[in-house]
Amino acid sequence: MASVVDLLPKEYGYVVLVLVLYGFFNSWMAFQVGKARKKYKVFYPALYAESDNKDANLFNCVQRGHQNSLEIMPVFFVLLLLGGLQYPVVAAGLGIFYIVGRYFYFNGYASGDPKNRLRGEFYALSLLGLAGCSISLGVNLLLR
Repeated sequence: MASVVDLLPKEYGYVVLVLVLYGFFNSWMAFQVGKARKKYKVFYPALYAESDNKDANLFNCVQRGHQNSLEIMPVFFVLLLLGGLQYPVVAAGLGIFYIVGRYFYFNGYASGDPKNRLRGEFYALSLLGLAGCSISLGVNLLLR
């Protein structure tokens, strides 16, 4: 009896490695929020700094950069894993492109000026590419 690993294309390993890389990247962003909590004196359980904190905007921008990444993460994971079943190398490449875009997005947001997040907005192109890979998979499954 074949295992699941035997059924996947060998190159699917790239997809798995990109997924793990994003896990490390997400941990790095969480660490940045933790550092900002100490720096700007925003203690748990507060998710965001109150307006009476003179550094509220600076902290909230770091927090929002990470929070936004968490909000879109499930979509990225599903599209990466599904699209990678049929196009593992393309999906992995798009996944790397996504991570680079999210890095610029996070750092731009964390600068304290939310408009700077737009430097990383190109990550959305990778989601479109991954959606295309996943749609193609779905169509091919229906047509076989």
